[in-house]
Amino acid sequence: MSQLKTSDVLIIGGGIQGASAAYHLAQRGVCVAVVEKDTVSRHASGVNAGGVRLLGRHVAEVELSLESMRRWHQLDDELDADTGFRARSLINIAADEKDLETLAQREVQMHQLGYFHEVRLDQPELRERLPFVAPHCVGGVVSESDGYAIPFHATQAFCHAAKRLGAQFYEGQQVEQIRRVGDSWLVTTATERFQAEHLINCAGAWGDLVSVMMGDNVPMSYSAPMLMITTRMPHFATPVVGAVSRPLSFKQFENGTVLIGGGAKGFADRTANRTRLDYKLIANGAKNAIDFFPIMRTASVNRMWSGLEGYMPDNLPVLGKSARAEKAYHAFAFSAHGFQLGPVVGEVLADLVTTGETRFDLEPLRVNRYERKVL
Repeated sequence: MSQLKTSDVLIIGGGIQGASAAYHLAQRGVCVAVVEKDTVSRHASGVNAGGVRLLGRHVAEVELSLESMRRWHQLDDELDADTGFRARSLINIAADEKDLETLAQREVQMHQLGYFHEVRLDQPELRERLPFVAPHCVGGVVSESDGYAIPFHATQAFCHAAKRLGAQFYEGQQVEQIRRVGDSWLVTTATERFQAEHLINCAGAWGDLVSVMMGDNVPMSYSAPMLMITTRMPHFATPVVGAVSRPLSFKQFENGTVLIGGGAKGFADRTANRTRLDYKLIANGAKNAIDFFPIMRTASVNRMWSGLEGYMPDNLPVLGKSARAEKAYHAFAFSAHGFQLGPVVGEVLADLVTTGETRFDLEPLRVNRYERKVL
């Protein structure tokens, strides 16, 4: 066992949330260390679809997402790196009249809350933006500021920026024990010991295991969201595309390749650190792409993969202070839509550590929201 490593803050997890938190803390002069059981951006943060999405957010996330979107548009300059961010807009397609009614109801809700970034499209407007969309599609909704980035590049950009400011990253360090010793946290791996005043859980699909060691219980599940990418095709879609009521996530990159997702889940073996594809569901995803864009019948799939991700029952993340432990915080279980939130999550965690509060309402995201109230 090596010499005890000390810092003001210790972050468990080297995905985009952990790397962003390290960057924001180091930017404020805080001594911060990150422990990652594999390598930085190894899991969900490095292999997701890269959607930078404000469109369709749950109302509990909208304020966070708005601020994060503002940051994405200047993130390359801030981090002095190429995150791969491209502002292409995001369109959710309405396949039928029922979808249009869903969009009308959503518009009323959003306008009542004072949000106007989601703009409905009629069928001619949809076809103007997506000329190759299937004839049966009747309209949609667009968020102009949305787009995509390259997950691995963005997560590494936060990591490198944090390191330049003095943050330390320790890879290949799986946490085995967490203890509260006096006013500090003592975290032990197979080969290292870490001590810090503050502890942040950004452990992703392993976040529930870390939270238990910190004293909090959550009903988190985990799974393996799947993706596929085609060989190069003639350019036919500039915006990122989703669907109102069908599982579809679709984008064509500048080189012509098309990435297809949609949330279909494969088989996850968290203990062994492995995933396995469900080819039947992958085929359904390809069929959805063809249903919305018949040109995709000519596509050839080049590669398929999946990551490991944590999910809460309400598909909202756990973000905020620990319910039971002092100077402890959580940011995990982003339920396959946390990538866009990375820039603002780092700010939130840095605020909680340095000031004890944040300007965002985190009540719907608290770690103990599923615990029964004692009367």
